[in-house]
Amino acid sequence: MEKYFNNLSKIYSLDNWWPAASKFEIMVGAILTQNTSWSNVEKAITNLKKAMELEPLNILNTPDNLLETLIYPSGYYKVKTRRLKALCEMMISEFDGSEHRMQQLPWQEIRTTLLDVNGIGPETADDILLYALHKPVFIIDQYTRRIFSRLGYSPTYDSYDGWQELFMQSLPNDANVFKNCHSLIVHHAQNLCRKIPICEPCPLKNICQFPNLQLDN
Repeated sequence: MEKYFNNLSKIYSLDNWWPAASKFEIMVGAILTQNTSWSNVEKAITNLKKAMELEPLNILNTPDNLLETLIYPSGYYKVKTRRLKALCEMMISEFDGSEHRMQQLPWQEIRTTLLDVNGIGPETADDILLYALHKPVFIIDQYTRRIFSRLGYSPTYDSYDGWQELFMQSLPNDANVFKNCHSLIVHHAQNLCRKIPICEPCPLKNICQFPNLQLDN
């Protein structure tokens, strides 16, 4: 599996993949990026930072209608307002609003707590664990499934946990490695390995099953 990432790293930059001024800003971004593009998330975060210092208590104390207006660019703003406040309630009740306290726990324990928060599923929880808390947890998203299905991978169980287990057993157990690999996946899916892939310039075309399957058809 590492050979694929080595090839991708030759054409994509990893610099400043998830820009943020704080761990909590990354957590906010993980909620806001659900079902929208990152450019829309950036607009919403800019609005929030102009209105307040990004801290759990500040978001929790912001009236719903104002918070909805601030995060409007990210879409689903009513739902995401509830999810942001649920995250902040958990952080304050469980960790006194401190990302540092969260970070001290084993990732499995933090993940269980995150998954109990309304609106946080496995992918969002793992975004927070990996990028905000620097825990070695591999994120599985639609891009990961698309690219590695085309490369011929098929986990024992075609589920989030099944795909995650495949990657975490195949790669070094290191948060920086997981961050780099995930960012390469996103870059590649957005640039070449799209829903309708652009195979000719792809650095993986000689070791990918998908172009050959197309020729066979």
